[in-house]
Amino acid sequence: MIQLKLDIDQVFGFIPKEKIFDLNQQVVTSYRKIYNKTGAGADFLGWVDLPSQTTDEFIRHLSDHAAELREKSEVFVVVGIGGSYLGARAVIESMTHHFSALINKQTPHIVYAGQNISEEYLADLLDLLDIKHYSMVVISKSGTTTEPAIAFRVLRAHLERKYGVAEARKRIVAITDKSRGALKQVADSEGYRSYVVPDDVGGRYSVLTPVGLLPIAVAGIDIHELIGGARKMEAASRAVNKMYGNPIALYAATRQALYHSGKTTEIMVNYEPRLFYLTEWWKQLYGESEGKEHKGIFPAGVGFTTDLHSMGQYIQEGLRNIFETVISVEHATRELRVPAADTDLDQLNYIASKRLSEANLMAEFGTTLAHVDGGVPNIRIQLPAINADAIGQLIYFFEMGCALSGYMLGVNPFDQPGVEAYKKNMFALLGKAGFEDQTAALKERLKGKI
Repeated sequence: MIQLKLDIDQVFGFIPKEKIFDLNQQVVTSYRKIYNKTGAGADFLGWVDLPSQTTDEFIRHLSDHAAELREKSEVFVVVGIGGSYLGARAVIESMTHHFSALINKQTPHIVYAGQNISEEYLADLLDLLDIKHYSMVVISKSGTTTEPAIAFRVLRAHLERKYGVAEARKRIVAITDKSRGALKQVADSEGYRSYVVPDDVGGRYSVLTPVGLLPIAVAGIDIHELIGGARKMEAASRAVNKMYGNPIALYAATRQALYHSGKTTEIMVNYEPRLFYLTEWWKQLYGESEGKEHKGIFPAGVGFTTDLHSMGQYIQEGLRNIFETVISVEHATRELRVPAADTDLDQLNYIASKRLSEANLMAEFGTTLAHVDGGVPNIRIQLPAINADAIGQLIYFFEMGCALSGYMLGVNPFDQPGVEAYKKNMFALLGKAGFEDQTAALKERLKGKI
């Protein structure tokens, strides 16, 4: 049974309940497209039954390999961009001690490369890797995506200088296409341990494949429990392919009803700093899936209460085209209470002896009511705690919710044609073969800048 709960009570003051439940037939139709593989992008629906199809034997195999990598690594580098690193980072940071790099010597410090082309970032990373034992995983279907390809070229050379070619081969793992592509060729020729990115799973839906599972396991997180949570949500979704009694379908329909009422920006809100990268993963999943054909809900994110002191003013009184989706955590895993003081100069004795989690929850409730009063509808997703089972449920909840919502919107939720535009310009400006015809025109537009 799933523990995730969805509350849309704070939406009904903005749109009638009927407006949401009238979308039930669209939900049913979208589910049929998904399960019958008749909708746009049907070749990329491998994630739908991925939790139930992932065997316990494969999970044990990945876990054993991760244990080997932990033994030899103080630092583990994840090389990838977009879905090739965001899902893993979301899970790892949601369940890792906030200061693990300073106090936890039992598991490697997980760092990331290939998610930017910053010279300063990569140079700083090399400073760290000069003095730490490390291994890395490089994740790319093609092996030619510019950002991770550059990082891999630099880090591979560094690893070979540091350990020698033979040992470097034991410290590099490739996750790539099963039969083709530049990275596949390198992995085969060098003898790297490798795993497959399934052909029918796109990058932003790949966190429950080896793309996410291997780095997550290296970080010491129980991937069996993570997959178990996703299995529960998959089973619940398959059992109820309509809005009634299905929180995934209700979430998809509610956000679409809000969108058609003029609420075109969804702000994901969390009250736990460790959920920051879960929001970043969600932003990519929904932004890349829905933002097409001049349609789509713009996904934004804030961390409260921190951002109440920066973005709070806009959310309270700015343009009224926004709604909030709050991830609320029922139980904290650590206990810390506000101490009493002989002098009450800071005027906090009224909450002396209360847990900080209670204060955080009251901040959530107070903020929700204030924002609703200010014209911002609120969706609440409640998790029992932050653990692998709950995060696994949440991942599948958002993946299926995104597919349903995309089909209801009338777009293909599984392609990303707009992502190629910047790449073509960058290739032309850098002088890549085959793009010469564009180079002169682009440089003319940038006259005086390059």
